[in-house]
Amino acid sequence: MERDHAVRLDKVGRRYGMRGPWVLREVDLGIPAGALVRVEGGNGTGKSTLLRLLAGIDAPSEGRVTGRPRTAFVPERFPAALPFTAVGYLTHMGCVHGLARGTARRRATEWLERFGADGYARTPLSELSKGSSQKVAVAQALLADPELLVLDEAWTGLDAPARGELDRAVAERTAAGGSVVFVDHDPLRLRGLAEATYAVTGSTLNRRTGQAISGESEGPTVLIEVQGPTGVRGTALPAPVAAAVVAEAEGVEAEGAAPGLLRLTVPAPHSDRVLRELLTARPPWHVVRVHAADADARAAVRASAAADEEVR
Repeated sequence: MERDHAVRLDKVGRRYGMRGPWVLREVDLGIPAGALVRVEGGNGTGKSTLLRLLAGIDAPSEGRVTGRPRTAFVPERFPAALPFTAVGYLTHMGCVHGLARGTARRRATEWLERFGADGYARTPLSELSKGSSQKVAVAQALLADPELLVLDEAWTGLDAPARGELDRAVAERTAAGGSVVFVDHDPLRLRGLAEATYAVTGSTLNRRTGQAISGESEGPTVLIEVQGPTGVRGTALPAPVAAAVVAEAEGVEAEGAAPGLLRLTVPAPHSDRVLRELLTARPPWHVVRVHAADADARAAVRASAAADEEVR
């Protein structure tokens, strides 16, 4: 069953000036709710233009854009010379996104802590390093739980812990039903997690062929062994967990283990979210063991995804 689209582009084109060359032409693209979508292409091919159209920052020269979810955008270049401190800017942006001022300030503090920038909360933006400025840029986009998150090279300039935190934030957004569209120069960024990858070539947009949908995971995965709620038979996995799982199997690994064990293979960036959902479900699930998936398990996931793609 096809999901609703958070935003859709139909026959969209964009050029600058009445006689300027077309940067994009005849673009048809739908971003499903809850999807993670990657956009690729060389420098100057129109990736950033496409992201600005999706985010509503730019308007098409032709065609139509439908759907306007609550959207947050991280641009390739953050205008750091603004008359705010880091926490002041985030609080202001939270209010712009519709949060009450007290809520905006609380979330600003929380996101600065998550990205390891809480020590710079009262530092003027103009005095922040490029890396710290980028943490603020990313934090402002996550303050109000956007329905559509658009990231243009958002990982660039972040240190390793902050890059990992942004990976987790992306996983949290999609697990909660939000859509994320991103561009990044690292070909391994969120590898295996994107539902679709598109390439901008010339002025056209084309979907990468041979790509699995919601099931392929070539990146690091975690194996989570769980048992359903005590005394309750046939309980379905919580929806956010089911959405994140790329492989599921029944079985007992160790002699004497209780029956009904489920072995869930989950992309590593989603593992924290999956564990929280399992443990906070009502009634809660019992987590037996968590460990890195071995090479055989990852190969099995890829084989299963390839088989699914052939069937489709």
